[in-house]
Amino acid sequence: MNQLPRRLLSIDVFRAVTMLFMIFVNDLEGAHNIPDWIEHVKDNVDGLGFADTIFPAFLFIVGLSLPFSINNRLKKGESFISIAGYILLRSMALIIIGVFHVNLETYSNVSLLSKPMWGLLAHIGFFMIWLDYPAEMVKAKKYALMGTGIIILIFLAIVYRGGKPGHIHIMQHSWWGILGIIGWAYLVCASVYLLVKGRLWVLITMLLIFLTISIVSHLELFDMDLWVIDDASSVSLVMCGVVISVLYAQLAEKGKAKYIWGIFAAIAVAMLAGGFIVRPYTGGISKIYSTTAWVMICSGISILVFELMIYLVDVRGKQNWFKLIRPAGTSTLTCYLIPYFQFYILKLLHVKYPHIINSGTGALIRAMVISFLVIILAGYLEGRKFRLKI
Repeated sequence: MNQLPRRLLSIDVFRAVTMLFMIFVNDLEGAHNIPDWIEHVKDNVDGLGFADTIFPAFLFIVGLSLPFSINNRLKKGESFISIAGYILLRSMALIIIGVFHVNLETYSNVSLLSKPMWGLLAHIGFFMIWLDYPAEMVKAKKYALMGTGIIILIFLAIVYRGGKPGHIHIMQHSWWGILGIIGWAYLVCASVYLLVKGRLWVLITMLLIFLTISIVSHLELFDMDLWVIDDASSVSLVMCGVVISVLYAQLAEKGKAKYIWGIFAAIAVAMLAGGFIVRPYTGGISKIYSTTAWVMICSGISILVFELMIYLVDVRGKQNWFKLIRPAGTSTLTCYLIPYFQFYILKLLHVKYPHIINSGTGALIRAMVISFLVIILAGYLEGRKFRLKI
C-alpha cells in the first residue's frame, strides 16, 4: 500500500454501496409505513435520516475520484486546455440532465406529450448523446446517433410546458437537480484542483473557505447568494473528498500509509464535532436547507466509511464481497438513470404497485430487490459495452 494504483478499488466499492442505497431510498419515495430513520427528515425537523446521508456521501466520492481522474490525464500528457475542456464538458452534461429532471417535477398536462412519454424520450436522448460508444464504431454512425439524441432533447425543450393552470411556463431553471448540483460542484472543485496542481495546503485552505462561507450563509447575518456555489454546501463535500484523496495518496507515496487510520479518524471526529458545535447557530441539521452541520456531520461519516472501505478492499483484498454490486461503482450514471425508465414505462402502462409491496416491510423488500436488479442490469449492459460515460 506504499503506492496508489491509477484507480482505487476502495473508491469504486464505496461508490457502488452508495449507489445501491441511493436507488433503494429513491424507490421508497411514495411508499407508506416506512421507518422514520430510513427516510429524509422533514423540512422543519432538526435531524438526520439515513436517506439524508446518501447524497452527501456521493458528493464526497466525487471528490475522492477527482484527483485520480485528472492525474491520469496529466500522466498521459494531456494539456491544461484539454483537461479544462474535459472538466467543462463533463460538468455541463450533468447540469443539462439535472435541468431536464427538475422540469419533470413541474410538468403540465397541457403539454403536447404526456409526462411519462416526455420523460422516457428525454432519457433515451441522454443515452444516445452520452453513451460510451465503442472506439471501433464508424464515426458517422456515432455522430448520427448523438445528433439524433440532441435533436430529441431540443424538441422536448420546445414542446415542454410546466406549472399549474393560469401559470403555465416554458422549460426553465428552478433548481439544478441532484445531477446538476454534482455538475456544478465538480466544475468548481476540479477547476481548483487543476489550477493549483493538487497542492494539498491550497486544497485544505479552499475547504476551510467553503465551510466558512457555509457557516456565514446559514447564520443569516446578511443575504448571500454566490450563484454557482450558492451556500457552498456541495462544494464543501466534494472538496472534503478531494483533500482526503490527496492526503491518502501522499501518505502512501511516502511510505506512511499506516498513519491514515489515525489521521482520517481524527479528521472525521473533528468534522463530526464541528457539525454539532455549529448546529445550534446555523439552522440545525437539515439536508433540505443544506446546513453546515449537515455538511460537516455527513463529511465525518463519509470519511469513516471510506476508511472502512480502505481496510476491507485495499488492505484485506475483500473486493469480492461486493462483486454483485460492482457495476454500481463502474457504471454509476447508468445505474442512476435506469430507474427512470422503469418509472415512466410503468406510468405509460398505468401499472401501480400493489399495497403489499408499497407499504412497510413489503416496500423495503421491493426497493432492495429493485436496487439489485437495476445494478445487475447495468452490469449486463456494461458487459455488452452499453453504458453512459460522462
